[in-house]
Amino acid sequence: MPRDLTSLPTTQAGISRLAITRLADAGVPVAPLLNEVGLTEEMLADHDQRVPSRRQVAFLDRAATALGDDCLGFTLAQEFDPRAMGLLFYVMASSQTLGDATQRIARYSAITNEALIFSIAEGGGFTVTLTYAGLPRHCDRHQAEFCIFGGIRICRILTGANLVPQRVSIAHHRSGDTSAMSRFAGTKVEFGADIDAFVLQADARERHLVNADPYLNDLLQTYCEAALSSRTTHASPLRASVENAIAPLLPHGKVRAEIIARQLGLSERTLARRLAEEGLSFSEVLRQLRRDLALRYLNDGDHHISKVAWLLGFHEVSAFSHAFKQWTGLAPSQMRLGSTQNG
Repeated sequence: MPRDLTSLPTTQAGISRLAITRLADAGVPVAPLLNEVGLTEEMLADHDQRVPSRRQVAFLDRAATALGDDCLGFTLAQEFDPRAMGLLFYVMASSQTLGDATQRIARYSAITNEALIFSIAEGGGFTVTLTYAGLPRHCDRHQAEFCIFGGIRICRILTGANLVPQRVSIAHHRSGDTSAMSRFAGTKVEFGADIDAFVLQADARERHLVNADPYLNDLLQTYCEAALSSRTTHASPLRASVENAIAPLLPHGKVRAEIIARQLGLSERTLARRLAEEGLSFSEVLRQLRRDLALRYLNDGDHHISKVAWLLGFHEVSAFSHAFKQWTGLAPSQMRLGSTQNG
């Protein structure tokens, strides 16, 4: 029987288990939060059972609200034991150099989460980039921040050195205090960036790892290859790919079907046809994405309405207000007032 595409991509839900531990320590009932997103404690207790990545993202949002920790992903990244990553951590840790270790995570990350793709590039520095497949990037904050800051921390643990990135960039926007993140990174963290990435000094690639073991690494790569072969390779529903291409372009007013099609390696005509096969149009995807982002930004409470309008590609606040009222029946100020009163 073919897999249900609505359940793709999947994850081993390691970050969810970290959040559950933190909720339990704080005395917050976990079962109701899991139930809201279609998960159970029994499902997550089984490390071999995979769950839809979208549900992990939704659960982390609810856990952050319940804990009153708007930076939950960052919090978890600072305190988790990397050994909890299992096979993926050990195949990295036993590699010879940091460059080898990051190539391992680039190849094998789908074992733990099919939605997250790590890539490595060299040039002016040694860059580790995170991209998404089959999961809308705009719906996620905590998982992305966990990966970026957790990635920096793992590089430090593997090398035994306090590596300081030249640059740390995160695609989503934050208007609150992010000084703790910058202190952790050792450099200012750029939000609302074009990519999720951190850039180390070029020579970091050649740093030897403290637990390098070539014999163990060869053995673990064999296991990783077997585990990878059983996974779907980065299944990417078209809508999520289109949304992920649109989101960073919104503030720049460059969202046109022909540009997005080019980014996806398609002709504009082919993109329209494939969207139509899913009962969609480019304008409808754009409209719903703007609506979803507007609700997220307004509920966050950190962004002035004029900034929300700019982030969504509206040149005038009045145009945004008009569109938002068409989407929801409320003015942006009414939506923000309602969320504040409910909180």
